[in-house]
Amino acid sequence: MIERAGAGPMRRLMVLRHAKAAWPEGVQDHRRPLGPRGLRDAPAAGRALAEAGGLPDLALCSTAVRARRTWELAAAEWGTPPPVRYDRRLYAAGVADLLDVVREVPREVEALLLVGHNPGLEELVAELAGDGLDDSLERLRAKFPTSAIAILTWRGTGWPALGPGTALLTSFMVPRGKK
Repeated sequence: MIERAGAGPMRRLMVLRHAKAAWPEGVQDHRRPLGPRGLRDAPAAGRALAEAGGLPDLALCSTAVRARRTWELAAAEWGTPPPVRYDRRLYAAGVADLLDVVREVPREVEALLLVGHNPGLEELVAELAGDGLDDSLERLRAKFPTSAIAILTWRGTGWPALGPGTALLTSFMVPRGKK
């Protein structure tokens, strides 16, 4: 159950886990590229976000190569992508760090996309979601695979008000590209 309903406009936090990465020998984790499946799935994630009822006003993306490439391929599916900010703090971030970054977002941004990594993203969504539509929360808690998208909605006058149990998980999907 959602702890409290906030005042202010309806806001959406879209969370996208990077697409499937490759594991090339000798490449440090931060520089890992997308693998073949990731190159197919990232555009599918962009299409799924567009079909989910609205694009973000701003995207925040990890600086890791696989996250950046996921963003680029997903955003290429949209007519006019929103501005993106690359933030190193999103790489290997836990819930507290992710919330710190999100809470810095300007109040005029009503729809935010966060592109990053597990386990932080899964834990963030699970903590923020006071409830979910259908079985979305249970499915998310069971597995948050690569290219997974979670969409949370909540009311608030600004991003600093977003906290545990204050949002509703309205959508959870795992788009896949065709081979």
